[in-house]
Amino acid sequence: MTRDITIGQFLPGDSIIHRLDPRIKTLLALFYMVTLFVAQSAVGLAISALFILFVAVLAHIPFRMLLSGIRPLIIIIIIAGVFNMFYIPGHALWHFGILTITREGIGTAAFMGIRVIFLILGASMLTYTTSPILLTDGLDSMLSPLAKLHFPVHELSMMMTIALRFIPTLTEETQKIMQAQKARGADFESGNILRRAKALLPILIPLFVSAFRRADELALAMDCRCYRGGEGRTKLHILRLQKRDGLAVCTSSLLFVIVLTLNFVLPHAY
Repeated sequence: MTRDITIGQFLPGDSIIHRLDPRIKTLLALFYMVTLFVAQSAVGLAISALFILFVAVLAHIPFRMLLSGIRPLIIIIIIAGVFNMFYIPGHALWHFGILTITREGIGTAAFMGIRVIFLILGASMLTYTTSPILLTDGLDSMLSPLAKLHFPVHELSMMMTIALRFIPTLTEETQKIMQAQKARGADFESGNILRRAKALLPILIPLFVSAFRRADELALAMDCRCYRGGEGRTKLHILRLQKRDGLAVCTSSLLFVIVLTLNFVLPHAY
């Protein structure tokens, strides 16, 4: 399961999505998330879903990798859907004690589940197509006005990028620890949920030790390279907006307008 976590990974490429300005991609990723929550009709949500799949095709991201990024979160999505099924009032379909499943609850659960899935895909698309260096430069440039208020913009951007970059690293480390403990007779798959959760506790200590060791090595490497934060720092590549960035903004804006219009034309999905 842990090997399926793909959030934070970067897939090198030369597609039009990879070549977009990292600032534009960050803003458009946030804008897409807003669009998903604005969508109240099934058609609007379907158009939003097809849009991010079309972006994945343009970026040459394998659908297998998209599914792998969703798989570890399926349980959380199902739990959220179950709560919506039981606690949304409406036309009752099944009743037992204090539990009632309504038609509106089922519709809301399905709608919210699909929305969360494509929310994850939209966020993952940013890290799939943007290198950590460009992502840091983009965040640094976007937050630069806060530097006038003595806000540590560069340091914050660097921490956010390193945190994203360390997700796949720690995932791989977790997999190695689990395999090592399985070789010593540990059982992570049998028993009920509580027993499985208890079996995972011995993984946490070596994982934390490994994380702190990697953090210390990274800090030492940055110190050896005379890293002193953003003060007096120059950039090898200056970020400049291109025509393709304007086209991407126009396309995302058109998607938002269509989804918003459909909310008034078509009935809500739940």
